[in-house]
Amino acid sequence: MSWDDLVAAALLGTERRTPPVAPRPGQDAPSALLDAAALSTVRRRAGLRPAPARPGPGRAPEDPRPALPTAARSRLALLLADRSAPGRGGSRSAPDLAELLPQWLALANHHGYRVPDALLPALLDAARARTDLRAEALMLGGPRALWLARLNPDWKFALRGAAGRASAAHPEPSEAAAAPDEEQRLWEEGLFAERVSLLAVARHRDPAAGLALLSGTWSTERAEDRLMFLDSLRDDLSPSDEPFLEQALSDRSRNVRATAAELLSALPGSALAARMAERSRSCVSLTADEPTADAPTDEGSTDEGSTDEGSTDGGSTDEGSTHNRLTAEEPTAAGRTPRITVRPPDECDSGMQRDGIVPKPPSGRGERSWWLGQLVEATPLDRWTEWFGGRGPAEIVALPVADGWQADLHAAWCRAAVRQRSAEWCRALLGTPAVAPVTAGEAAPAAWRDPAKLLSALPSRERAEWVAEFIASHGLSDAFRLLGVCAVPWAEPLGRAVVDALDIARDAGSYPWSFSGIMGLAERCLDPTQADRLEVLTAIPDEREGAAPGAGGYWAEAFQRLVGTLRLREAMRAELDPT
Repeated sequence: MSWDDLVAAALLGTERRTPPVAPRPGQDAPSALLDAAALSTVRRRAGLRPAPARPGPGRAPEDPRPALPTAARSRLALLLADRSAPGRGGSRSAPDLAELLPQWLALANHHGYRVPDALLPALLDAARARTDLRAEALMLGGPRALWLARLNPDWKFALRGAAGRASAAHPEPSEAAAAPDEEQRLWEEGLFAERVSLLAVARHRDPAAGLALLSGTWSTERAEDRLMFLDSLRDDLSPSDEPFLEQALSDRSRNVRATAAELLSALPGSALAARMAERSRSCVSLTADEPTADAPTDEGSTDEGSTDEGSTDGGSTDEGSTHNRLTAEEPTAAGRTPRITVRPPDECDSGMQRDGIVPKPPSGRGERSWWLGQLVEATPLDRWTEWFGGRGPAEIVALPVADGWQADLHAAWCRAAVRQRSAEWCRALLGTPAVAPVTAGEAAPAAWRDPAKLLSALPSRERAEWVAEFIASHGLSDAFRLLGVCAVPWAEPLGRAVVDALDIARDAGSYPWSFSGIMGLAERCLDPTQADRLEVLTAIPDEREGAAPGAGGYWAEAFQRLVGTLRLREAMRAELDPT
């Protein structure tokens, strides 16, 4: 009787395979098979030779940060226990504890606490399930989280790039004091996740040393690894990285070349930025219309909507007798209307491609307008002021653009403003919040704008004020992405504008579930001190004629949940406050 025969009979069943053992009197075949398996198991275990014990893990590193207060520790245990059961309890008005966990982690890290050792496994399990928790969870876990993650394959995510950023803030003692030789050995022999983590730590500590580490093995790395390593330079990018990035422009991988070009264009003083600027200058210029006896000379004579050549590459300009190029030193003469003329590139040569210009446009996009946009977005924004007679961003954006090229040019300026984090240009391109939002498929002058991205480069207070005015003018239907880029908690008057708009929607009899996304943001982002002021909205309103059936009750529950969540957030904040 062999173990394999027993296993085969158990898998196929005793009706299809006769077991290799005879039943005792009164015993059926399945019972005889199980008895034989039990005896065989004991024999197999008894005959095993003891293997040498593997060495135990080293001692966990010390974490000198203060422990959580007792109430905060209990709160974390509750949040981790309920993370997989949002709104547990069956009530629609109950706070969603799972959505409060990211905010709790951020608050705890702000105060510099460490997680209790007993809760580390649950915290790592939560971070494994939700990528949005990982950075804050690993920061709270500190060096002990990384130590524990090395002992369980389920937590290997902690050793990747996100762990590198966390360990840069709280490096393990062995990493912080590692000898150069030891770092070099780990870089050359370590797992990929360990190398990414090491590069992030080294770059944060000494950008030049981290770059030297990467340069030493760059030519032997796989293309996908080179791309990830290159992207890790983004956080601590500096002009000293330019020579390395210039070399990467000749990389075998197209994705690596594109990433290197993007990083170089974020350095306004780089040689690539200068090359892009020269190309842009030959394509975009400031000209003036000569006044004629038969034509008016005011700016309204330029009809930017008369042609759609900007999207079909036909937007060439005739700089003959009626257009004169203006130089930076030449002021606009009386009676001459300045405007921007555009002549996109005729080809995408090898030099442009080496500098990151993608030659093939997306479907539905003209080649020349596609090339033009890439050139302009990689050009340092201060060059336009230099070329356009000292005009500031607001004045430049207000200039008319000839032959239907405004949307392409302004869209490229928007991408450049976001990439170069220019608040002045973002402010000029945003315009006033009162401008009507653009709906899908609408051919409007503001169709090139992406307010959410432009707002991200503005100071948080200004961001909140702009979005508050937008909501007051247009309501909440187009405000979700804008609210997502505002700092938490929302500064006034933004919080008041959101609540007022929700109240107006309730009074109008709108469906409350249409605003569930905004309500969820309000629960996480409103200032918790506003809970008492919102208490009046928790009452069930009178049903209005034409309102959705039962909408009043749903609105009341939604506001009850909002108030309850705000009070819970205030309690969390008080529990973590050391004062």
